[in-house]
This record gives sequence, structure tokens and C-alpha cells, in this order.
Amino acid sequence: MNTKKTLFTTVALGAAYLLKNKNTRDKIMNSVQSLTAQMKARK
Repeated sequence: MNTKKTLFTTVALGAAYLLKNKNTRDKIMNSVQSLTAQMKARK
């Protein structure tokens, strides 16, 4: 249980750090949008 909590905290802090930078935020959003478009196209 403690390992899950630590892992989740690490991921959350990493995401918060990455989202501070606008260029990185835009890259992540583009990646997520293309991934969801691919998933929808497969259905």
C-alpha cells in the first residue's frame, strides 16, 4: 500500500513539474489527443 502511495505521489509531482512549462504541456496534450484519436479509430 505504501509503495502505491509513493508511486502515485511521484507521478503527480512529475506531472505538475512538466505542466508548468507551456511547450511541454502542448506536446503532452498533442500526444494525448493523437492517442485518443487512434483509439477511437480502432473501434
